[in-house]
Amino acid sequence: MFSLSSSPFQLLCCLIVLFILPLPSRSADPDPLQDFCVADLNSSVSVNGFPCKPAEQVVSDDFFFDGLRKEGNTSNIFGATVTSANVFTFPGLNTLGLSTNRVDFAPGGINPPHSHPRASETGVVIVGKLLVGFVTGDNVFHSKVLSPGEMFVIPRGLVHFQLNVGEGKALAFTSFNSHFPGVVISSTSLFGSTPSIPNAVLTKAFQVGDDVINGIRSKFGS
Repeated sequence: MFSLSSSPFQLLCCLIVLFILPLPSRSADPDPLQDFCVADLNSSVSVNGFPCKPAEQVVSDDFFFDGLRKEGNTSNIFGATVTSANVFTFPGLNTLGLSTNRVDFAPGGINPPHSHPRASETGVVIVGKLLVGFVTGDNVFHSKVLSPGEMFVIPRGLVHFQLNVGEGKALAFTSFNSHFPGVVISSTSLFGSTPSIPNAVLTKAFQVGDDVINGIRSKFGS
């Protein structure tokens, strides 16, 4: 069991709000034209999303997912890990314009600066303390330290992060108005892409020398 500073009832209310909030707003994905469209992940047909599994092949388990129960492995360079419930792991979400992440943090761990090109994000802290921040298109930085039961919202496409500033582990759940919001991690995109972005671009963009770029690039295996 997690050690929480808020009552289970309060956290349950927060989670309910987290999942309900995206529903009245316009989804980032097209509106569905049927009750459900369980994704056929094995289909050879290429569409903007996934074709529907034939109704006669749909089973109850298509609408349930237990992948967010377990703590994620945070043994990586960032000390954090994201477990996703999106259309690829939970096909019942197909066309519904919803998905959820579980984000686990080791002490001092960070969900590094990143963006979601296809969705806005809401989140609630369950365990620990997180510094949550994002940068607007006008280069204004907004941030706050959040405790269990407190929420945040990140507008679509903006660079943002969560940093564990508590003494122990931390846990948050996030929700998106897309069944596949996508993610672009700033550091790995710039310094770990394949093929690599030319040094001439990065040295000019960051106003540093080749040695600095090569040093950062070596951290990301590029």
